[in-house]
Amino acid sequence: MADLATTYMGIGLASPIVVAACPVSNSIDRVRLAEQAGAGALVIRSLFEEQIQFDSMRMEERLAGGAESSAEAFSNFPSLRHGQAKEHLMWVEKTRAAVKMPLIASLNAASPGSWARFARDLAGTGVDGIELNVYTVAADPAVDGSSLEKDLIEIVQAVRAEVQLPLAIKLSPYYTSVSHVARKLDETGIEALVLFNRFLQPDIDPALQTADLEMPLSTPAEIRLPLRWIALLYGRLKAELALSTGVHSGRDAAKAILAGAQVVQTASALLQQGIPYLSTMLRELEAWMGEHGYAKVKDVRGRLSQKESPDPFAYERAHYVRLLASQK
Repeated sequence: MADLATTYMGIGLASPIVVAACPVSNSIDRVRLAEQAGAGALVIRSLFEEQIQFDSMRMEERLAGGAESSAEAFSNFPSLRHGQAKEHLMWVEKTRAAVKMPLIASLNAASPGSWARFARDLAGTGVDGIELNVYTVAADPAVDGSSLEKDLIEIVQAVRAEVQLPLAIKLSPYYTSVSHVARKLDETGIEALVLFNRFLQPDIDPALQTADLEMPLSTPAEIRLPLRWIALLYGRLKAELALSTGVHSGRDAAKAILAGAQVVQTASALLQQGIPYLSTMLRELEAWMGEHGYAKVKDVRGRLSQKESPDPFAYERAHYVRLLASQK
């Protein structure tokens, strides 16, 4: 029987399948179910600074709504202040106390000075690591790519200076040179890169003439982009690589590990099939390893990466030519 145990960010995991930040972590019962199904770790839903700011503003608006309705209205109550991130931090602490599997906090801040502050708060909840979910839409024509990359590095350096927990950076695929950004991040001493972040792509409803903000679940076809970059970056960085997006089966997990992924993250498959489906994915991966004679996950990792290719240049370019030539 194949051994699925592995490590990620220096943390021991029972399996290489990690539950990505998603609604699964909205309920402690669901988190327990994921642990029982064999999840190696779970990334808790993100702490979004923008949501905190929105909730705070909405609270102030509601409190001020009746300010002029009575001269005595506010004299009877103490002043109220929004709890900021306290509710989320308390939730993370409760989740940590409820399960034994490794938990990774996820953070998505908006202002430069907030990343380090919130990361420090999350580190105090007992989580095993922190994933920085960097979500940047380069919509301002006045801001060049190098400026965005510089801001990213400064964020990571600020967090690194504040917390000693293992850090993973969930990266976008839309940088001009993903490999260069990965190398610069690697130089900051991070433990892992997560490839990639799925951007919200709003649709437009022409009948209602409104934006449709629904985010569809991923499909297995979406694994190809992160799979390609995992295979290209494996062996070039000290940081470990996690593949996120498009992992819907044990076969998909096998693909990612063959490319060089330390672990895979999955969410959509569990939201579609139910959390117990995770155990099916693990059985599929275990069966595939046994069928091909692999005893441990490390025996699989990177075997189809560019690093292990006898002709790295051909790996990078000839695939493209071969694909074109195969089209009839």
